[in-house]
Amino acid sequence: MSELPNSLEDAIAQSQTAVKAALADGCNRLQVDFLFPELKVMPVAEQFVPLFAEYDSRLKIFFADAGAAALARRDWADAPFKILDIGTGRAASLQTKIQPEDEIFLFITPTAVEVPQLEKLCDEIGDRPLVFLNPRLEDSGTVGIGYAARKVRDRFINTIESAYYLRPIDDQTALYRCYPGQWQIWVENAGEYQIIAELPTKPSGDELDLILMKGQPQTTTNAVPGRKPNVFKSLQRFLKALSS
Repeated sequence: MSELPNSLEDAIAQSQTAVKAALADGCNRLQVDFLFPELKVMPVAEQFVPLFAEYDSRLKIFFADAGAAALARRDWADAPFKILDIGTGRAASLQTKIQPEDEIFLFITPTAVEVPQLEKLCDEIGDRPLVFLNPRLEDSGTVGIGYAARKVRDRFINTIESAYYLRPIDDQTALYRCYPGQWQIWVENAGEYQIIAELPTKPSGDELDLILMKGQPQTTTNAVPGRKPNVFKSLQRFLKALSS
């Protein structure tokens, strides 16, 4: 069973292992989330990208806009892979962005604004594997609410498997998932963290609140709850390290 990481480097290493496992199982649309306030995504991306080293020029990386893509091309000038922007608002042909020789794709921090174009790109990609790093694909002000939003969610967003998810809820609580494990809620107790819930799907906000209020183990398998990491002493300290 995976345990909470004790550093950003550990979290990235865990996410790489999770993505490898999911790809090996045939999952071809994956999502990786490090949900920390003020987290700078480019240093994370730089450490995450070596996961795809074997693909060399057959990897293609997309950023949300042309400015971010240009900065990445400057910072990764010697990289063998191509860096593009998603192209929202421009009439650029999808065929110019997705080539037959491309084998795997990484989308870095796409947002709900890019969802229409992103969905078209993913349709063009087909069953080739792709990974979203820290995406923000749902925003009621952009995607909408009600029937239209449900259609987008069912048709596109729900086709993405969460390979890795780590979000501190407060100074004492974290929501965590590392593929192929279940969704776990960790809570600090007497200076150590223990699992109080293990669920097959991501809990909603209301479900999370209910579990935290009860404070009782909510397991759906025979997995043993309450295993404690040795080094992960303080989520607050971890947050400061990640944001620095």
